[in-house]
Amino acid sequence: MLDILIIGGGPIGIACGLAAQKAGLSFVIIEKGCLVNSLYNYPSTMTFFSTSEKLEIGGIPFVTISNKPTRNEALEYYRRVATSNNLPVKLFEEVTSVKKEGDYFVITTSKTSYQAKKVILSTGFYDIAVNLDIPGEDLPKVKHYYKDPHYYAMQKVVVVGSSNSAIDVALETYRKGADVTMVIRGSEISHRVKYWVRPDIINRIKEGSIKAYFNSNLKAIREHEVDIDTPDGRVTIPNDFVMAMTGYRPNFEFLKKLGIVLSDDKFIPQYNPDTMETNLKGLYLAGVVCGGLDTHLWFIENSRIHADMIIRDITGTL
Repeated sequence: MLDILIIGGGPIGIACGLAAQKAGLSFVIIEKGCLVNSLYNYPSTMTFFSTSEKLEIGGIPFVTISNKPTRNEALEYYRRVATSNNLPVKLFEEVTSVKKEGDYFVITTSKTSYQAKKVILSTGFYDIAVNLDIPGEDLPKVKHYYKDPHYYAMQKVVVVGSSNSAIDVALETYRKGADVTMVIRGSEISHRVKYWVRPDIINRIKEGSIKAYFNSNLKAIREHEVDIDTPDGRVTIPNDFVMAMTGYRPNFEFLKKLGIVLSDDKFIPQYNPDTMETNLKGLYLAGVVCGGLDTHLWFIENSRIHADMIIRDITGTL
């Protein structure tokens, strides 16, 4: 019988493990992919918006060469945090069910089962892409995840979206020789785009290096072309790849299956903001999963405090 089972081996899940370890509690971290799986799936060239000290967990220093750490530096940091502290992490093991049995939980995974007095859910949001729900979205040329710009050299690429991920894709593939067209629902580039990147994309669009359709929507995708609804009518352009950078969402179906109540509008889970405990007694939330569809509200630097809040409440009840 464990004191705590933590679902999710990302930065916040690791932070919860560190806090549990410090409190002398027995626990295990279950991760369905590799360690910090979401960060691993980020673009290989990605640079964080936050500075390294804001990405630190457990009071362990994150030292980087430059002010803004890269994806690779973050992977190295969180791996060393987990291994140097001998955290019990089970990788490539997926949780399939969590059932309350009296005062404890029975957690079933793809490999075995566990019993725990408390459960912390820190599953992030990066594993499920928000679909466009248009014809042709299931074609192999449509990508919701982006790894490296070289793959798209000398290709006609349509990028959907105007957030950080979309802007990075547009600029990086353009600089590797892609013919880039952006399809943007709003009237301008999002103000949440990294401040040192936003002027770059605005200038590339202004000079015509990157074509952009504002107040527009992608309506259909075919093997060699796409349809775009613009303020001036429908436009059909030749196309080799569609990069649908439309965002990601938590696994709401899994939350409902556990018995967590979600709001009707943005699927925000019900929890106590002082303890992070959900409507299901003994089950806690940590990290970006707390925001429902508002995935931009929580990130590493402002949700790492969830770990101490949760462990403090758990130690008071065990």
